[in-house]
Amino acid sequence: MLPDFNPPAPALARPLSPATAQGPVEPVSRRWASLYGLVWFGFWMANLVPLQLLLPQQLEAIDPASKVYDFAVVNGVSGLVALFALPLCGALCDRSRSRFGRRRLWLTAGAVAFAAGLIVTGAQTTVAGVVVAWAASMIGLSAATAGLTAIIADRVPEGQRGMISSAIYGPQAFGVVVGIALVSVFGLSPMSGFAVIAALLIVCLVPFLAAHRDIAFTVEAPLSIAELLASMGSSLRNREFAWAFGGRLLVNLANSLGTCYTLYFLSDGLNVPDPAGTLLVCTVLYLLAGLVATAAAGVLSDRLGRRRIFVALAALLQAASGFLLASAPSLTVMMVASALMGGGFGAYMAVDQALITQVLPDAESRAKDLGIMNIGAIVPPAIAPLIAGAIISSQHGYPLLFALVGAAAAVGAVLVYRIRSVR
Repeated sequence: MLPDFNPPAPALARPLSPATAQGPVEPVSRRWASLYGLVWFGFWMANLVPLQLLLPQQLEAIDPASKVYDFAVVNGVSGLVALFALPLCGALCDRSRSRFGRRRLWLTAGAVAFAAGLIVTGAQTTVAGVVVAWAASMIGLSAATAGLTAIIADRVPEGQRGMISSAIYGPQAFGVVVGIALVSVFGLSPMSGFAVIAALLIVCLVPFLAAHRDIAFTVEAPLSIAELLASMGSSLRNREFAWAFGGRLLVNLANSLGTCYTLYFLSDGLNVPDPAGTLLVCTVLYLLAGLVATAAAGVLSDRLGRRRIFVALAALLQAASGFLLASAPSLTVMMVASALMGGGFGAYMAVDQALITQVLPDAESRAKDLGIMNIGAIVPPAIAPLIAGAIISSQHGYPLLFALVGAAAAVGAVLVYRIRSVR
């Protein structure tokens, strides 16, 4: 539960005190957390519905014979763009100053660019056009998440970060379910689907922007490329930060490998009669398990003051999901595995985000360091189709793919326990 907080002036509207190396101490209100979660709902829907449904459908219509390869290329190029854009946008966000606020500025500009990119992507009729448009969209997404994730370290006390992490990752599967349901129920074409989720992204963003005010920071000198690269290297040389990054990268890769070709697995691997409808059912199971696990893990982690055990157990749940599908692929097992994957991933990300904010090397470069961490969350969904496409095309096919899901999640759990500075 969030503590009630009733300052004499509206908590969301007034300027906040400068950040300190020790982090913020003023608790956030329920309203702040709700609006922050709403923003993430919009971003999850806008990012993941294309990956789960719209892009596969669009590419199947453009080039059905090469849809697996095309999907891998689209995501591979966008992953490469995000790999560079995330830390760069984070570092620039740290150095930005404006009356609008440095986090709000990047969040707003990035969201508008991302929404525009979605609409342009939906209008493409060639594979090359989809590749370019979707990759350009990742620049907007990188800019927006630079501001959005840094707000946690700026504004949320450590004792509330498990709960706030739940507000981030709790809406993930819900956003996917709502987006897929809208497309399926109303029979939207990929073009219309992209336009609808772009509009919903902006609708979800506006209430938070109208209410939130950034905290004050000291002015810093302009940033050079050499300084950025040196700063990134310095962050990754911090062992605690590096272990946390490695664990996040592997667990997100496991989740992405297990979900990126679900539509094709249902249609080509299990030969179900209604792949889109079955995908919606699996996603609902993923959602329900994820919501329960996210809420429970975040709250328990805050109350017990422990992070690593929750993160590791959640990663092992995802590993079990992958190994189960690898050993006995069927529709029934797919549904059970969806629930395990959703519960494990929801619990993992709810607590992992809190853990990550406790291993940041420098309070004044939060957005840059979180931009590096965001590589571990945003790049895996982009590169997973490249890896999965190669595996599916081999003689081992889907069983090997799901075995890799289990192995990646299990190793991610091990890396978490290399972190010593967080309980």
